[in-house]
Amino acid sequence: MANTPTQADLWNGPAGHAWVTAQRILDEMFIGFATHLAQTVPLNANWRVLDVGCGTGDTTLTLARRLGPGGHATGIDLSAPMIEVARQRAADAGLPVDFIATDAGQPPLPPGSIDHVVSRFGVMFFDNPVQAFTRLRDTTRQGGTLHAVVWRSAADNPFMTTAERAAAPLLPLPPRVPDGPGQFAFADADKVRGILESAGWSEVAITPLDVPCEIARTDLRTYISLLGPVGTALRSKTLDAAERERILDTLEAAFAPFILSDRVRFTAACWVLQGINLHA
Repeated sequence: MANTPTQADLWNGPAGHAWVTAQRILDEMFIGFATHLAQTVPLNANWRVLDVGCGTGDTTLTLARRLGPGGHATGIDLSAPMIEVARQRAADAGLPVDFIATDAGQPPLPPGSIDHVVSRFGVMFFDNPVQAFTRLRDTTRQGGTLHAVVWRSAADNPFMTTAERAAAPLLPLPPRVPDGPGQFAFADADKVRGILESAGWSEVAITPLDVPCEIARTDLRTYISLLGPVGTALRSKTLDAAERERILDTLEAAFAPFILSDRVRFTAACWVLQGINLHA
């Protein structure tokens, strides 16, 4: 039996390259989260901010534009392909942002060097979340803060599983690993509170956040074909062009409840995770 790919394998392989290809679509879909996380930083603050699981850098760059002249933003992600894109975007924008391709749970930054840690859908993929959040806490100064957004349950997010449900009779989908790293790994708020408190974060708060999201109707097929378990299955199964198009027609039709005119709209049901580092 083939070995299960590691997170590094996934994000430096097909999954990472798929996110690069879909960058424009995902930036549009998740613009509300970039705005939300940017607003956790006071305008013109001279803060040192770390964006965990930064992907292709949209949230990091949004944060950087909000910081004062003494502030600095750093994005960290396991995916070298996505970090390469993020660096180019920062250069094109003329923003002094650092992007580091490494395990976000093992930040190569000095202890106490960060004021504020943020994440948009990055922390659910830690292999050892208690260890990772401990390292992130160590990286923040005393009084430094955490503000991360994660998905609630699959049941709360039907849009996110529509393609998977429609594809189940048609494609050999990779199984979701219960309690393993993944999109819905932090759905249980009590479990997540335990992780953060075990990692030494204080004043932990976990609150719901519902964010309207949308993309162009013309981008839906590309989104379906690239991302998630369905994208993985389509890449791994040999299909002729006609069969692939028939499958995509079926999957696209399943999104009818979310289509309004030329837009695809849904609500992302999330948790906001907050904490403060009170350790000296």
